[in-house]
Amino acid sequence: MKKKSLTAKKKIHNSILKHLINQRVLRIYKEFKNSLNINNDFAVAVSGGPDSLSLAFLAKCFSLINQRDVKFYIVDHKLRKNSSSEAKLVSLTLKKFDINCKILTWYGKKPLTNIQALARDHRYSLLTNQCKKNKVNYLLLGHHIDDLYENFLIRLLRGSGLKGLTSFGKTAEYQRNGIKILRPLINLEKKELIYLSNKVFNFFIKDPSNLNENFKRIRIRNLMENFKKEGLDKKKLKLTIRNLKDSNQSINFYVKKNIDKNTKFFNKKNTFILNEFFFDQSHEVIFRSLLFLMKTISGKHYAARGKRVNDLIEKIKLNKISTKVTLGGCFVEKFNKTILISREKSSKT
Repeated sequence: MKKKSLTAKKKIHNSILKHLINQRVLRIYKEFKNSLNINNDFAVAVSGGPDSLSLAFLAKCFSLINQRDVKFYIVDHKLRKNSSSEAKLVSLTLKKFDINCKILTWYGKKPLTNIQALARDHRYSLLTNQCKKNKVNYLLLGHHIDDLYENFLIRLLRGSGLKGLTSFGKTAEYQRNGIKILRPLINLEKKELIYLSNKVFNFFIKDPSNLNENFKRIRIRNLMENFKKEGLDKKKLKLTIRNLKDSNQSINFYVKKNIDKNTKFFNKKNTFILNEFFFDQSHEVIFRSLLFLMKTISGKHYAARGKRVNDLIEKIKLNKISTKVTLGGCFVEKFNKTILISREKSSKT
């Protein structure tokens, strides 16, 4: 690189880091750094909203201070007319700050229903596949504490159990495509990220879908304003989630204890043997223990449906399992007083 180019780049880097002199910006950066807590290179998902732009800035600061290689990706989902031009605008804006973004485009037929959920899955697929190509194991997302509250209420309306209600946090409960998902902004409020994005870039894109009440997330967001009038403010939501997480951790302790004491794994046969005491626990402990074992054996990303697992537990307890049962990519069978869980054989020849 020419000396003139190096000088220009150094000037840009100094101007980026100069923002950390601002105490409010520095406080946000420290929260990001403390929440990140990894010693590896990583990638950042950028969308153009204030949360992801703030994440891009914070990640760039971190990379300059710690000499890390950070990748930046933008997904052009092509669900809106202006998505491609917006992706290019965000890319060009960030390039002025020496933040080089690769645009990942979602080609193919687009859904007409369940749009947000399917778009999210395609977005994660594009992002994690690119991470694998770049040999990056961590992907950072710009979710903040307001997203946490919305996600909690959405899962509450769906009737999620304790684990589902508390699974949205700094680290995703499971990996996507072998990539670890991190949310280092999860303790920050959106207003802080709006401030940061305006302060650094004087720019962010307003997504028109954020006003569309056809989407459940937007209806929940609007409902939260009404909840405040009834006394359910963000502080109380935060306290509720924290208390539920404490309860969830207690259950996880007994799940691990149950697996350690009441199962044996035979590596050569890829089989777990469960003794009779495995089922002498509370239902939630049995349920989670069984799900964990089945996912371990099958190697599948998604677990079996909860209703089918509950039905299986009931049959085992009532001694009504007489034949080999297929569930979640596993064979489950009774042998004397024990239960065997092995991988279902592939039908491919």
